[in-house]
Amino acid sequence: MRARAGVLELAILGLLQETPMHGYELRKRLNVLLGSFRALSYGSLYPALKGLVARGLIVGVDSQAAPPHALAGKRARIVYELTAEGKEHLQDALSSSGPAAWEDESFDVRFALFSQTDAETRIRILEGRRTRLAERLETIRESYSRARERMDEYTLELQRHGLEQVEHEVRWLDSLIDNERGRGRTRISRGARPGTPDTAGGDSLAGNDK
Repeated sequence: MRARAGVLELAILGLLQETPMHGYELRKRLNVLLGSFRALSYGSLYPALKGLVARGLIVGVDSQAAPPHALAGKRARIVYELTAEGKEHLQDALSSSGPAAWEDESFDVRFALFSQTDAETRIRILEGRRTRLAERLETIRESYSRARERMDEYTLELQRHGLEQVEHEVRWLDSLIDNERGRGRTRISRGARPGTPDTAGGDSLAGNDK
């Protein structure tokens, strides 16, 4: 549960890094960004916002205008924005590339924030994710091979579908890693210092469909 809350907090900070937002706007953006949080409710969002405010990572400011969904006569709502501590915390989080960044729970969010992540960290996360999926693929293949004679046709088809999904994602990751390495070689050839943040990286990656 804590890991899931941490993913939500990271997503909130990443979105607020782009622009301050009302809670309503944040919820809409989060529902688009977080595949595993499609049904995100205010019951999940506002405790997370309250916790981030309490830790000094964001601050709520009274806005001069009501949010776009508000009815006539509704009072203005709070707009949330990052504090200096929040920006520092976000950068520390985005510079991490350990196993937590590769797992199913958080990888999609980390990938969505790649435009705010430096090139070397992006590659480490992609390579870590690929390694994890390659291990999973081997396990699925072994299980499929051992048990296929005992499976009915529907279970067999389900196993095959799962195998194809993982194979597809591994190929997708291979393509992304090649793109990142090619971009790094281009920067070096132009005289850029390796490892500097690449704010354009997320846009080019967004063209790949997972």
